[in-house]
Amino acid sequence: MAPQQFTLEEVAGHNSEKDIWLIIGNEKTGGPKVYDVTKYLEEHPGGSEVLLDHAGKYADEMFEDIGHSGDAKEKLKTLMVGELTPEDVEKLASEKVSRASELPSKGGLNPFAVVVLLVAIVLGLYLSKQYKN
Repeated sequence: MAPQQFTLEEVAGHNSEKDIWLIIGNEKTGGPKVYDVTKYLEEHPGGSEVLLDHAGKYADEMFEDIGHSGDAKEKLKTLMVGELTPEDVEKLASEKVSRASELPSKGGLNPFAVVVLLVAIVLGLYLSKQYKN
């Protein structure tokens, strides 16, 4: 039997302590899946607040950044209620691309180099005045 499919809007409606769903997963992990973590809220080792902060939202980055254990990933599987519709999977992918393009590019001035340059200028001015006297 195929997993039930949900839209982003449907998942977003599950955003309270009494009814909390998260979207977790990416193309490397088999795609975004929908999880009902309501019953797990009080058991979560990181506290309920972190789950509530991401209630009804795509929380894969937060989940992966924490570095959850194998046991945590197995527990997560038991909480799966379905997956996103293909249209919303595409929508998430395009949002990730647009967010990535908004990130500032690396580069610019190195603060340490600026300080060294200023010290060199001040030292040069001081020494030139000393030499003239």
